[in-house]
Amino acid sequence: MRFSSTILVAARLCACVWVFAGCSGFGKDPVLELSSEEALREGKLLLEAEKYREARPFLIHAFEIRPNSVEGREGLLLTADALFEQGGYTNYVKAQGRYRDFLNRFPTSEHAAYAQYRVAMSMARRMERPDRDMSLSVDALDALEDVRRIYPTSEYSDLAAEEIIAVRNHLARHELIVGRFYKRYRRFGTTLAAIRRLEGIIEEYPDFPEMDTVYFDLCRIYNTAEDVENRNKAADYCNRLKQEYPESAYIKKIPKGVGSYVEVEAPAATDPADDGV
Repeated sequence: MRFSSTILVAARLCACVWVFAGCSGFGKDPVLELSSEEALREGKLLLEAEKYREARPFLIHAFEIRPNSVEGREGLLLTADALFEQGGYTNYVKAQGRYRDFLNRFPTSEHAAYAQYRVAMSMARRMERPDRDMSLSVDALDALEDVRRIYPTSEYSDLAAEEIIAVRNHLARHELIVGRFYKRYRRFGTTLAAIRRLEGIIEEYPDFPEMDTVYFDLCRIYNTAEDVENRNKAADYCNRLKQEYPESAYIKKIPKGVGSYVEVEAPAATDPADDGV
C-alpha cells in the first residue's frame, strides 16, 4: 500500500511540473516562433556550416508553415539535402522520401531534375556489396535512367550517365561473383549455370572493366569439356583474352595446350548406291 501511494504522489508531481512548464513557456521550441523566411535563413546558415542535424528543424519548419511558398519549397528540398549530406543508411532512406515528396508536389519545378537525380543517388548510396542482394542496385539503375529519359538536356543527365556506368559495373561484378561460385562447385552440376552467368556479362555488360576475368573463367570451364565444340570455345575465349587484354595477368595462367583450335574430322565419304545396276 505504501508503494502504491508513493507512485501516486510521484505521478501528481510530474503532472504539476508539466502544467507549470506549459503555463510559463518553459521548454517551448524557439524554432516554432520563427517565420518561414527566418527559419529558412537559419537553416541555410547551418547547412553551410555542415551542421546538418541542427539545420533540419529550421528547414522543416520553413516548409511546414508555408508549404506552397517559395520558402516552403526550398525548405523541403534543403531538408532532403541535409539528410543526404549527413549520410548513413537511414538518412538516405529519409532523403529519398523527401526528394520524392518534392517531385510529387512540384513536378514542374526547375529543381525537378536535381530531385530525381538525388532520388537515384539516395538508392545508389545504399547498394549492397556485390556478393549480396542486387534489388536496390537495379532500382537505382532504373531511377538514374529516368533522369536521362525525363530530363535529357539537364546537367544532371550527364551526372546520371556517369553513375549508370558505376552501377552497371556493380551489377556485372555481382554476376561474376555468382558465376565463379557456380564454377567452383561444378561437381554439383552447376557448370551450365556458371556459363550462363559469365556469358550473360559479355552480352549485358560489354564495357565491364574486368572482362579479362570473364574470358579467363570461360576459357577454363570450356577447356574441361571432352567434346571438340566446347574445346574450341575454350580456344575462342583464350584468344580473345590475349588479343583484347595483352597485359592481363591471366594470360600467364592459361592452361597449356589451350588457345588453338581443334580440327574437326570431316565425315567419311560414302559411295552412292548403285541401285543394283
